[in-house]
Amino acid sequence: MARSALTPKGARLNKGPRTGAEYLPAATVVLGSMISLLPIVSTTGWWPDWGLLMLVAWRLLRADAWPAWWAAPLGFVNDLILGSPIGLSVALWAAMMIAMDTLDRRTQWRDYWIEWGIAGLFIALAELAQWRVAGALGAPVPLGITIGPAILIGILCFPVAAFLAARIDRWRLGR
Repeated sequence: MARSALTPKGARLNKGPRTGAEYLPAATVVLGSMISLLPIVSTTGWWPDWGLLMLVAWRLLRADAWPAWWAAPLGFVNDLILGSPIGLSVALWAAMMIAMDTLDRRTQWRDYWIEWGIAGLFIALAELAQWRVAGALGAPVPLGITIGPAILIGILCFPVAAFLAARIDRWRLGR
């Protein structure tokens, strides 16, 4: 009786995760990739890869959100949506998941700033890899003008992705 008086009306106590909770992180990564479909025109590609940001945010928030092999299909969807060469995000995201698994095994603890630094490193490496592939395919992409703002904006947008992932995780687990 006392416990029911302390809980807010409509609270989900002892009911477990919501239906389909295991697929919600992957769905948010796909939705993050679909943000690039918005009609925003830019000559320098400053728009961050929100699919990558959501993938890194979910993986740093919850190592058990999905198995590591999910990086391949999510990267494939990202390549299809962004128009990147097929296999670029597949390889990058799979390598990032493996690297994050290794980091989880090697580190004792992480705080917000360390996670932001890890995310910044992965975002910078992914942008540089995309720049190298674009240059190898013949695109005229000077390093300073195109890659610098994209890395900086991606790193600065990561806290937004981490906040969204944390809020969605709280909702999907019914807390």
